[in-house]
Amino acid sequence: MNRLGDPEQVEGDELERSLRPRRLQDFVGQESVRDQLAVSIAAAVSRGEAMDHVLLAGPPGLGKTSLAQIVAAELEVAFVQTAGPALERKGDIASFLTALEPRAVFFVDEIHRLPRALEETFYPAMEDAELPITVGQGAGARIVTLPLPPFTLIGATTRSGLLTTPLRDRFGIQHRLEHYGADDLARIVTRSARLLDVDIEPGGAVAIARRSRGTPRVANRLLRRVRDYAEVRHGGTVTEAVAGTALDQLEVDEEGLDRLDREILRAVCEKFAGGPVGLSTLAVAVGEEPDTIEDVYEPYLLQRGLLERTPRGRAATARAFAHLALEAPGQRTLI
Repeated sequence: MNRLGDPEQVEGDELERSLRPRRLQDFVGQESVRDQLAVSIAAAVSRGEAMDHVLLAGPPGLGKTSLAQIVAAELEVAFVQTAGPALERKGDIASFLTALEPRAVFFVDEIHRLPRALEETFYPAMEDAELPITVGQGAGARIVTLPLPPFTLIGATTRSGLLTTPLRDRFGIQHRLEHYGADDLARIVTRSARLLDVDIEPGGAVAIARRSRGTPRVANRLLRRVRDYAEVRHGGTVTEAVAGTALDQLEVDEEGLDRLDREILRAVCEKFAGGPVGLSTLAVAVGEEPDTIEDVYEPYLLQRGLLERTPRGRAATARAFAHLALEAPGQRTLI
């Protein structure tokens, strides 16, 4: 949700939406996911049916919302969006489902945060296109079943392990999005630069891509900041050298780590002698919420081999000590 009175946040959100691909052919990366979705979409269109329900999992910023919007666009159906935390009562779900147009795409972001008591409301809707409603109270209460139009539920989650098995199993199509490689991110940066009318050289796009944490959302955010620097200090052209200097100024290093990434690693390495350390303890040490560390920062640190999970908590790797120019302690017992 946009914060009222924060025009910079509103402008940033609007700009981010403007850079999203509109069609599957414009979506860069995630080739396996894209190809499989193309088959599912084509099959649904040929039969004139609603596409099967889809679960998209993966770290934030990889394009789950964009893919959901693309599916609706390719199917040429309505797109309705909400989020798990916004659904607080069964009536909230009922109001959405009963208002859907036939074959519409109903997108639920952060579906893992859907209250457990409401999950069962989705079961008959997903399986039988029916919505049981309890009318009345006490001994006189009765259940009325409302027919629903055929629809496609697309759920997005950053933490698929928090989904219950009954809910997860009702998604006929399940895909996990992975972090992007530098080549795909460079293509995304080049495309976004063209949409933003930014003069960028191939080396500049690669420099931004390499420090973008494998995430298109981060790549687009860094591109906007580098654009500002290039316009103010270098006449507007984003070269490799200009991008590197701008990103250094933003405290984004060659590994794509920002200040908080390094604070997390430094806390594990210095305050806790390399770990293991519990997530809640680590969160207190760096002044951040545990969920934010686990959902936003940890996946990339794990992917880069800088952090590891152990039965006793998080531990820094030898590579983390080397990145921070610290001397690694002796061999630790992690289990």
